[in-house]
Amino acid sequence: MTTAFDPIDLSGTQLANRIAMAPMTRSRAYGPGLSPTELVAEYYAQRATAGLIVTEGIQPSVTGQGYPDTPGLHSEEQVAAWRKVTDAVHARGGRIFAQLMHSGRVGHPSLFPDGRASVAPSAVAAAGELYTAEGPKSFVAPRELSAEEIPAVIEEFAHSARNAVEAGFDGVELHGANGYLIHQFLASNTNLRTDEWGGSVENRIRFAVEAAGSVADAIGAGRTAIRLSPANRLNDIAESDPHDVYPVLADRLEPLGLAYVHISENSPESREVTRAVRDRFSGTLILNPLTEGPTDHRALGLVEEGLADMIAFGALFLANPDLPRRLRTSGPYNTPDPAGFFGGDGKGFTDYPVLDRAGQLTDA
Repeated sequence: MTTAFDPIDLSGTQLANRIAMAPMTRSRAYGPGLSPTELVAEYYAQRATAGLIVTEGIQPSVTGQGYPDTPGLHSEEQVAAWRKVTDAVHARGGRIFAQLMHSGRVGHPSLFPDGRASVAPSAVAAAGELYTAEGPKSFVAPRELSAEEIPAVIEEFAHSARNAVEAGFDGVELHGANGYLIHQFLASNTNLRTDEWGGSVENRIRFAVEAAGSVADAIGAGRTAIRLSPANRLNDIAESDPHDVYPVLADRLEPLGLAYVHISENSPESREVTRAVRDRFSGTLILNPLTEGPTDHRALGLVEEGLADMIAFGALFLANPDLPRRLRTSGPYNTPDPAGFFGGDGKGFTDYPVLDRAGQLTDA
């Protein structure tokens, strides 16, 4: 019987176990040009016992930024800074993928030096507010991408993926979840287009499929992955037909030979869609499952059941740098401190204790 502690071959990348660190925004890109610092390198290196680390969302272009102090991977100085992160993780035997995240309409002109508008499939503003350096601001309507512009945005993902390989990443994960740009093309309330990029299911999945294909062509399918969150309502997304969209999307992704599909479950109806994707995608499936209560060692049984090949943990990995060891013994677990989730220094970032050989808490 396969367990979460068994190794796995991820399209040629050998992973020590089937426990993944899920991508989590930390908003600490304080280096030049929104690049990661040595503190960020320490944070990821502390968690190198994960079978796979997936970084926080990294914008593939200036316009892709959605929040203050989030890192990019579109300039030479950013590539150089990320190289220090990947070197630190690899030095401890870890494997790390960069998550490429274009925020689309989830952004604000105040984030950009020239005050440009965010872009999206349609000019539909998200409900609610966004935190900015100037305080909370209401979302504003994005600029609708023209059909002629869309291939250039897809190329931004491919360019950033090439930068990721140059920076030493083992691969990239496209962020197609949580209401960001790729998800905005998938969802019926954010994609109101009537051209070949909108309307039917086949047209709405086209951006995701072509972005994945372009990145696979650029760096190899075995180093390319995508994250999805069917029926997720985050960032004012409303999907009227997730049971139709995601099985078809899985069918179109299947022949690309991607390293993995990563599903984040966020609503009770997600599990049925997860099973449909599992049936249609023959590659590795990473699951960040919806659970009753905190997602902890009890979720590992989903690997044994065969629903997923790997299990991804978010906040629990944030607070427990040595999480695989703690999962093996069913805890104990450090409690995440929300005060340190976004921005700040090492407090709530690199100061969580680990267990020593005697089972006592000590510095990471």
